[in-house]
Amino acid sequence: MPRESVYVNADPVRLAQIVGNLLNNSCKYTPPGGRISVTAERDGNEVVITVADTGIGIPAANLSSIFEMFTQIDGSMERSRGGLGIGLTLVQRLVEMHGGSIEARSEGEGKGSEFIIRMPATTEASAAVPDAAGSAGASTNYRILVVDDNQDAAISLATLLQMAGHESFTAFDGPTALEAMERHRPDAVLLDIELPGFSGYEVCRRARAQPWGSDMTLIALTGWGQEEDRRRTQDAGFDGHLVKPVEYAALVAQLDALGVTRKA
Repeated sequence: MPRESVYVNADPVRLAQIVGNLLNNSCKYTPPGGRISVTAERDGNEVVITVADTGIGIPAANLSSIFEMFTQIDGSMERSRGGLGIGLTLVQRLVEMHGGSIEARSEGEGKGSEFIIRMPATTEASAAVPDAAGSAGASTNYRILVVDDNQDAAISLATLLQMAGHESFTAFDGPTALEAMERHRPDAVLLDIELPGFSGYEVCRRARAQPWGSDMTLIALTGWGQEEDRRRTQDAGFDGHLVKPVEYAALVAQLDALGVTRKA
């Protein structure tokens, strides 16, 4: 830590979430005996927070896309449950909502990683805290159910949607997804295809057979994007098809484009 006190105009809960997510990420990909460090320093008008590790590193080809939702890294990173999910997307959005930026650095596989956060510094400890939830700029607020067997990814995406002003819920398998759809009657469902219990296709078909699900907006979130894959989701009854990794703005645009209407 720097010798002198430094201040940022930030929501303390979200700031802890930013650093906590980066630490969790480093813990996942740093083997026993490795080292993880957190440093903070003042650099001109900015506060710089760096989370670094001696873990498995990031291939150069993946550095440019590391903050995209549902990014998966080939190779040794696959040994970790669920890949990177969207935890880093959440971190990036939180940092940007505070007027800052984040950069990922790595010299390659096996050479560790660095995540460098830059946020505007303030001179007053009593500076007003920004309204993080209200500044996300959602065009319309929806009630959204996120279904994914990768619990980290589902919870992170639900949190991201909440920050944008939406009401969100989660489910992690096919049967629970149907129960949640009937109970919450969401405006839209973001539904993974490969699910325990039964697949997203089956969840969609069963929901469409119910009076409460006949006009519900269902969007497939899947890693498969060939024409045949899109035809299968359409035949199953989905309204939309988004391929992972998907940008958050594209997801919101899909909701608006489908004409999702707020239910009573």
